[in-house]
Amino acid sequence: MKYLVCIKHVPDTETKVAVHADGNRLDPQAVNKWGASPYDEYALEQALRFREAAGEGEVVAVCAGPQACQATLRTMLATGADRAVLIEHEALESAESLTRAKALAAVVAKEQPDMVLLGKYGVGTDEGSTGPMLAELLEWPHVAAISSLELDGPAFTAARAVEGAVEIHEGSLPAVFTCEKGLNEPRLPSLRGIMQSKKKPIETLSPGDLDLDDPSSTDPKLRWDAFALPPARPDGRIIEGDAETAAKQLVRLLHEEAKVL
Repeated sequence: MKYLVCIKHVPDTETKVAVHADGNRLDPQAVNKWGASPYDEYALEQALRFREAAGEGEVVAVCAGPQACQATLRTMLATGADRAVLIEHEALESAESLTRAKALAAVVAKEQPDMVLLGKYGVGTDEGSTGPMLAELLEWPHVAAISSLELDGPAFTAARAVEGAVEIHEGSLPAVFTCEKGLNEPRLPSLRGIMQSKKKPIETLSPGDLDLDDPSSTDPKLRWDAFALPPARPDGRIIEGDAETAAKQLVRLLHEEAKVL
């Protein structure tokens, strides 16, 4: 069985970011650490577990974006993926969901996997729409934000949490799944995996190789008009005096200034 795992190359969740001079995207030069979107790590782990349980199969990691994505894909290979595919184009890094879904669908058509797994969304934009769009383009079944997934031959049973309940979905492969936190516990690359990853292939394809339009010339269905960082936190205030006086002053400030009481 072949498992295709879609990876989003994003700034590390703990790194500092800056808004680009054009005001409608992050400045990639200001980001000092990149990696896979954390939710995509659950998708990769699930594919690895299925392969290991079956004792056979292939896990292919796919990413769409600039050449720098190769470092993220190399980490996926070190974690256990068998090979990787990069759809290389600078515009794909900030492309809207439909453009990315079309690029991924072209790779699916080329690879013919039995299953496609993604994170429920890529951190940063948090749109959560690439997976459903990909499934629609492929005309495959789709379950979003799964918390469990079981296979019985070509049949699957997936669960997803909703308000106050759990939905159970049953269907047949091929299918698309987006993965939620709690689906599993992603592993870290081992030293052996890191060494082996250097020999694993990363196939680089251009949009033209997949008969896709140039992403930089495509009229997007969605545009980000402006990006802005959250306002800086004000400095803390030290309240002087004994405990009783300080407590009264604190309550007054919370009521009159912070307006949380």
